[in-house]
Amino acid sequence: MKKIFIYILLAVFSLTACTDLDLNPLDQGSSESWYSSEIQFEMAINDFYRLAFWYYTPTPHEHLQWSDDYTCRDNRSVITAGTLNSETGFVKTFWNNQYKSIGRAFTVIANLDKGKENGISDAKLKQYEAEARFTLASRYAYLVFAFGDVPLIKGLIDIDEAYTISRTPKKEVIRYIYDNFDFAIENLPKEYSNKMRATKGAALALKARYALYFGDYEIAAETAKECINLGIYSLHPNYGELFLTKNAAESIFLLPRSLENGISQMVRNAIPRTGNGGWTAVNPSWALLASYECIDGLPIDKSPLFDPRNPFKNRDPRCTATIVEFGTTLLGVEFDPHPDKKQVMNHNTGKMVKNNDTRANATYASFNGLNWRKGIDETWGPSTSYQMSNDYVSIRYADVLLIYAEAKIELNQIDESVISVINQVRARAYGVNENDKLNYPAIGMMSQNDLRKKVRNERRVEFAYEGLRYNDLVRWRIAAEAINRPQPGLLHPASLLKEEVVKPGLWFWAYTPTIDKNGIADFSEIINNNKAQVLSHGNWDDRQYLWPIPDEEIIINDNMKQNPGY
Repeated sequence: MKKIFIYILLAVFSLTACTDLDLNPLDQGSSESWYSSEIQFEMAINDFYRLAFWYYTPTPHEHLQWSDDYTCRDNRSVITAGTLNSETGFVKTFWNNQYKSIGRAFTVIANLDKGKENGISDAKLKQYEAEARFTLASRYAYLVFAFGDVPLIKGLIDIDEAYTISRTPKKEVIRYIYDNFDFAIENLPKEYSNKMRATKGAALALKARYALYFGDYEIAAETAKECINLGIYSLHPNYGELFLTKNAAESIFLLPRSLENGISQMVRNAIPRTGNGGWTAVNPSWALLASYECIDGLPIDKSPLFDPRNPFKNRDPRCTATIVEFGTTLLGVEFDPHPDKKQVMNHNTGKMVKNNDTRANATYASFNGLNWRKGIDETWGPSTSYQMSNDYVSIRYADVLLIYAEAKIELNQIDESVISVINQVRARAYGVNENDKLNYPAIGMMSQNDLRKKVRNERRVEFAYEGLRYNDLVRWRIAAEAINRPQPGLLHPASLLKEEVVKPGLWFWAYTPTIDKNGIADFSEIINNNKAQVLSHGNWDDRQYLWPIPDEEIIINDNMKQNPGY
């Protein structure tokens, strides 16, 4: 454990020379001979953008299971089961990865003078330092959001100090985060030829995001506005196509994945079973489906346009761009979980085939009848061995717009600029301009509380399947309300579903769920009347608003204190 601790915290190891972004072990370069050329600095800085440093979990989509937007058959995650502890694997990995990245950033900074001695220009060295400080700010922001107080290391330290270092108050770490973001904002270029490198806009966007997360609303609003005013980002005109578009103008900071370079992700769990050999083990939740407004701008329990028998009709277009509508095609095959739909059309072959996406035919078809659509295309299928290579977008322009809106709402500084940015995002969902108010449900001025509800739901439907819902539940302190409730799914076996739901004409939902003050759907009437089964039940524990410090850090350092409840 001492070796692990030293490796994570000290950064006294020599920095890696690495040109790719995969997760293979790095070649070691001697600190005596390294950093003598721009190429060597570039190779070292590439490592800042290693995908593993930007994920909560070793498996990128694993943390999607931590929110109420997601189901995994009848399973619960560690987070939703309330069993997070100091020995949880992803907690240790996350902690280790953040401090590894911090150590490498400080190693680059410590060698800037060597670069100058070897003829690298001051401007180029300033950029390298800015990228290192962008990394420091981002990594410490991740740590503070997860753990609260964390050890704040401001440079290379020796072994004696490492074994006695304690946790620094969160407020002090946050000041350090903002200082490093500000340095990056001042010294990074506006644009590169690609967006996998930190830019001024990326630093502004991430500073705004974490200022919002930390409740520093004035900083969040001002910084988001500065990012908007750069004038170099725009909303992609087609919401559905955005997630299939490489290096889109909306992407402010992304990390590329590609099959050619071996940087991809296994996604067989997320695609249908029929015709493409998927597993449909992970699915959108019924709660997420219920969260999309109707085209009149009203929630489903208030809109006369909502039909629980046809829940995709008259809905915000982001609904069917995110979740597969029954009877439509995904990956060339019709998707329909209806128990009487024994065969479907495989448009790839032009033939009717056995429908393995209904549990009447396949026991492990989607347990709740839903399947993801967002970002999925033929590259997710058997032709690539179920490896997807969509860009990993850390932050995009729609997020900055909604960060600005939410921060201004929390400050109760509600004006036309707030309404405008929300309407820009809503209008794009309908494929129209903000001013084309006849063709989308534009919002107008309303109370702070009503606008708060609007922007929170807007975030949910805009960023579904992008990993932000868990963060929002935590910072809004509504994780218990969202997670500690039954996760509903289709009755099983199919004979029971037919008898209780299909035969009385109640497919898909027997009743319209109600939506509470936090925008969370209540399916108790459907469950209590035996029209759905409970797949699992959440058990969120409020101690999880802060993660536990990994046990090995506590064991080897008497000054490292644990968070409450662990």
